[in-house]
Amino acid sequence: MQGSRKEHLYKVLVIGDLGVGKTSVIKRYVQQSFSPNYRATIGVDFALKVLNWNTETIRLQLWDIAGQERFGNMTRVYYREATGAFIVFDVTRPSTFEAVTKWKEDLDSKLSLPNGGGVAAVLLANKCDQGRDVLTNNGLKMEQFCKENGFVGWFETSAKENINIDEAASCLVKHIIANENDVLQSQARDAVKPQLNAQTSSSCSGCFRL
Repeated sequence: MQGSRKEHLYKVLVIGDLGVGKTSVIKRYVQQSFSPNYRATIGVDFALKVLNWNTETIRLQLWDIAGQERFGNMTRVYYREATGAFIVFDVTRPSTFEAVTKWKEDLDSKLSLPNGGGVAAVLLANKCDQGRDVLTNNGLKMEQFCKENGFVGWFETSAKENINIDEAASCLVKHIIANENDVLQSQARDAVKPQLNAQTSSSCSGCFRL
């Protein structure tokens, strides 16, 4: 009798300024659909995406957080227990890119992993079907921006044309899993520490370099 597939549930935030296409990205990813007439999200909305990831089942709970919620007291509640985030800007509106660092700072100030590290965040340069801005034309500058601000990667995306949505999600999931493994290893090492401290024999004192 074969064992059942291992399942994981990850909470993923989708944040960014009003009108950058967060809802459209989620609808494309989850439902493979697009509409130009989505209403602005009020507060927060939810969607679920189920992935077969190698030999495991991954459930992504996507939290679509309204753009006007930035820096509000509620974002701390919305962010709680999230393991990853997409931060989205509109390539046709430079002000939404300028807001990216503020969203990232808000995220990092209110959410961290159990080991103190930041959650995995992927930057989405959305609506690339409508043209490319000066910044995204320079991939090296974007990569430098991501390194400086703690993003694990960035993608030019289009919910309308279904460009790079799945690829961006796969990148985020890969980093969420890597972070989870790092946390588990850290916890395992911490659990071993008291046992090592209790050892009187010097022969085991260097088994774990912590």
